[in-house]
Amino acid sequence: MNRRPLEHWVLLGIALLALVALIILGTWAEPDPRGHSTHEQFGMPPCRMLQVTGIPCPGCGVTTSVALAAHGQFAASFWNQPFGLFMALAVPLVAVFAVFKHVRGRDLGQVLREMQLRWWLIAAGVVAVGAWAWKAAVMRGWIR
Repeated sequence: MNRRPLEHWVLLGIALLALVALIILGTWAEPDPRGHSTHEQFGMPPCRMLQVTGIPCPGCGVTTSVALAAHGQFAASFWNQPFGLFMALAVPLVAVFAVFKHVRGRDLGQVLREMQLRWWLIAAGVVAVGAWAWKAAVMRGWIR
């Protein structure tokens, strides 16, 4: 029997827990019509950066966009906060990928090292920064 290291099981657990969190969000969260603050439905405080500066934080609108995507409103999700749609699509894909590799007998830690994760993180960071700029422009009324 091929025993997998703890790292494998942690990565598989994270992928599956992220998928469960996405399903819970989609099931119970109603997207806030303001385009942000959906997270407050889960008892979390309002965005302090937005309150103090009037500028959205980098994650502003992500929960709302994920909720919109989970409700099948993909165009609204993209318009509201593109990174939220990116996350709503990426999380299930990563979970399916992790389960597929697990079933095939691969060590997820090794798979992750082979993928050159650094470049994927850089790409995700670029998408996140661009989405933050988009959200700020939408909230300021520069994009309609």
